[in-house]
Amino acid sequence: MSYYRHPSAIVDEGAQIGEGSRVWHFVHVCAGAKIGSEVSLGQNVFVGNKVVINDRCKVQNNVSVYDNVRLEEGVFCGPSMVFTNVYNPRGLIERKDQYRDTLVGRGATLGANCTIICGVTIGAYAFIGAGAVVNKDVPDFALIVGVPGRHRGWMSAHGEQLDLPLSGEGSVTCVHTGDIYTLSGTSVTRKEAPTS
Repeated sequence: MSYYRHPSAIVDEGAQIGEGSRVWHFVHVCAGAKIGSEVSLGQNVFVGNKVVINDRCKVQNNVSVYDNVRLEEGVFCGPSMVFTNVYNPRGLIERKDQYRDTLVGRGATLGANCTIICGVTIGAYAFIGAGAVVNKDVPDFALIVGVPGRHRGWMSAHGEQLDLPLSGEGSVTCVHTGDIYTLSGTSVTRKEAPTS
């Protein structure tokens, strides 16, 4: 086994877990799950069958990653945040054929206790504030807070708020990395600083 598994964790036969990953107390990983390298699954995490978690993601305590959720590389899922996979669930009506796909882009942060309604795409390096409810797509680098979630600003890949308006034109340089962020209309792009 090329990953760490706590003795209390359950990993069903067939689950794929990459090298250097850590599966902590009382985790359950279902047979069809695909988990990359250097992933951390905190205490009491559940990972469904039709789930892909890419390299270097961190899923904190008490998170259930249900079917049809895909996390790109380096996603952070804060403690007790919530994914859904059926838009209008009922206990007495079977709706497994109505699961909606949810995609969380590279490097995004999903704050503690936030809720991600199924069927949305969260852009790369977006930042969802603690307790927010997201029910529509989120652009790359966007900061979303509140219930329902509203766009309140832009975040750098480093995790700092950028001094840019919500829309229009402008650019700013990240003081930590030297990356340049450019706003055009309602989207932000990043030009990475050259490496030495």
